[in-house]
Amino acid sequence: MRVVIVGAGSVGRSIGRELIHNKHQVLFIDKYADEAKSQSVPNANWLLADACETSTLREAGLEDCDVVVCATGDDKVNLVVSLLAKTEFGVGRTVARISNPKNEWMFDESWGVDVAVSTPRLMTALVEEAVSVGDLVRLFQFQQGRAAMVEITVPVDSPVVGTAIGDLELPADTVLVGIIRDDLPIAPKPDSVVEGFDELLFLTTPSSEPLLGSTLTGRDLSEVRTVRHDGL
Repeated sequence: MRVVIVGAGSVGRSIGRELIHNKHQVLFIDKYADEAKSQSVPNANWLLADACETSTLREAGLEDCDVVVCATGDDKVNLVVSLLAKTEFGVGRTVARISNPKNEWMFDESWGVDVAVSTPRLMTALVEEAVSVGDLVRLFQFQQGRAAMVEITVPVDSPVVGTAIGDLELPADTVLVGIIRDDLPIAPKPDSVVEGFDELLFLTTPSSEPLLGSTLTGRDLSEVRTVRHDGL
């Protein structure tokens, strides 16, 4: 797979090293990259130019790459490059970093972004996931809001404690994908029984989150708090 990474900061270089280790071809585009940066990923190709210029992207051969990763710390640059990659060069997949979560609403298909990754949001979700019991925590959102991965640590007084997985009445478009119990992952089976303090991982839709939270806690829909991190 040929991958073009825009931005050779610590994030971009870390991604590049992992991809090269996994036998992929990597080209960095960064007009500020110096010799020290290029030497830190010696097996990558480098283009010292402005990625917001179509002439630079043409020189990089974007039309022949499989994925463009926009990893700069500037949200404006990441959006512009994603849009150009999609509309001008027909790149199959774009991944864009979000530095300011307030800009998250722009990182969607209208700007050519297939996958948006917000580091602050992910870190906040992981913190809340570690300390919250009885709250539905959205860990990750897929495909511009059409699906999400959510987690809940089941309180001991939950109505589903003692219930077999196969007997859970889950909302539509909701799938239980994993259980973490005593820090160990467990594959959910129909005869597995839910225990207090189990961490349940679901794939669901945003519209189903309130009903899912209500089912798992026994609280009214209006009382269920869903931690979403939007607009931080």
